[in-house]
Amino acid sequence: MSVLNSFIAWFMKKRIHQIELFMKYPHEVQDEVRRKLLYSARNTIWGQQFGYADIRTADEYRQRVPVSTYEELQPWIDRIMRGEQYVLWSSEVKWFAKSSGTTNDRSKFIPVSQEALDDCHFKGGKDLLSIYCNLFPDTEIFSGKGLTIGGSHQISQLNDESYYGDLSAVLMQNLPFWVDFIRTPELSVALMDNWEKKVEKIGLETIGQDVTNISGVPTWTIILFKWILEHTGKKNIHEVWPNLEVYFHGGVSFTPYRDQFAELAPDSRMNYLETYNASEGFFGIADQVNSPEMLLMLDYGVYFEFVEPDKLGGPFPETKTLEEVKLNTNYAVIISTNAGLWRYLIGDTIRFTSLTPFRFRITGRTKHYINTFGEEVIIDNAEFALSEACHATGATIRDYTAGPVFLTTSDKGGHEWLIEFEHQPDDPERFVTILDESIRRVNSDYDAKRHKDLALLRPKVRAVPQQTFYEWMRMRGKLGGQNKVPRLSNDRTILDALLKFMSEKEA
Repeated sequence: MSVLNSFIAWFMKKRIHQIELFMKYPHEVQDEVRRKLLYSARNTIWGQQFGYADIRTADEYRQRVPVSTYEELQPWIDRIMRGEQYVLWSSEVKWFAKSSGTTNDRSKFIPVSQEALDDCHFKGGKDLLSIYCNLFPDTEIFSGKGLTIGGSHQISQLNDESYYGDLSAVLMQNLPFWVDFIRTPELSVALMDNWEKKVEKIGLETIGQDVTNISGVPTWTIILFKWILEHTGKKNIHEVWPNLEVYFHGGVSFTPYRDQFAELAPDSRMNYLETYNASEGFFGIADQVNSPEMLLMLDYGVYFEFVEPDKLGGPFPETKTLEEVKLNTNYAVIISTNAGLWRYLIGDTIRFTSLTPFRFRITGRTKHYINTFGEEVIIDNAEFALSEACHATGATIRDYTAGPVFLTTSDKGGHEWLIEFEHQPDDPERFVTILDESIRRVNSDYDAKRHKDLALLRPKVRAVPQQTFYEWMRMRGKLGGQNKVPRLSNDRTILDALLKFMSEKEA
């Protein structure tokens, strides 16, 4: 182990003691976070409107301040984007993370304060490395470089003092200078807008480097791996980067991609750590070896509340603090942050797998589900069922989406799946059977509707040609960055758009 690697690893592990403290005293830490947030924002326009100076308890906070969606906060954010300050937060906000989250055309602009950069996003990145070094004390991760596959929008200027871009662009623009010595590619390449040219540039720049760790969304990482292997003639990515030891991933479920990574990066020493990092903040890190469960990070200037999705609606739903949540219950996440997002419904759903400490798994999105017939199928159900079907039939999946088949006067309803396979199932009918049976096993509502085809028919699965999703996203200018195809939809907008796209290609 090199001297530099040993020193950095030792320095990173010093943070573990503080992480252990919030694991031991989670409620006290979150109470302190809430008090500091309210105190800091008491003289902002928002804080004065809702009387932050007089709020003392969690109950007073949730009784006085409404839960907000982005659309409800947008007028306030627009004021900051036009240059007005101290609207939602107590320090100047000059940066905004542009996020669509899905393939929606309308973008969101999330305020990013200096406190959010330092105490949340950057702290989360350092904690990720701290936890990794603690889990793998013999790591050589700092002997080489970290490859970051970031967003596709460079920094743009809103006015004389305000800027926006993908979160990764905002973070890279504000990183301390010394980080450039341990990361790749160079900033101009990392922030290229043209994703296809960007893959080529990243590949050409990094093929000859000693890459030890990679961070990025699985879809785009796989595309980069395949480009590199095609242009080097190597059999797997370890022949290009022999010291590659870990992939840090987040943004989408890793389950559909696990088999592809095992094929592209087959070295048994390869490790995987999941993060929950969004434009709104850095919220979770997997703190156990190769585990899908993540530790909820409680001292990043983010105050958490949770609400069962069926109780959403209206400004004051019945929310729960960490002290009130239960195991294995699906919750929508509500955050208050050190960038001025107050009781903000972020749109993700999670399920706690442990309460001592608070570990969780992401189960989906509040708007990404199928519940046309009362079946309440969430992404967690879909990912589990697809994994079971793939395992049983030797299939691997590159991309997919699913939505309802509506009832008609003559036909019952159901679900339709468009799946782009990396490797086709050896028995397509068996794949559908196991997919259906697996959802029935984990979702009693779906099972009841499927009983004797009472309300739902057997799902329709259509295998689409390879590159379909990629080409469709490219056509819509949605390659790279945080753009993702919604996995589940409660209407046929995505399904019909993809089917139309394929039909026009075939014509």
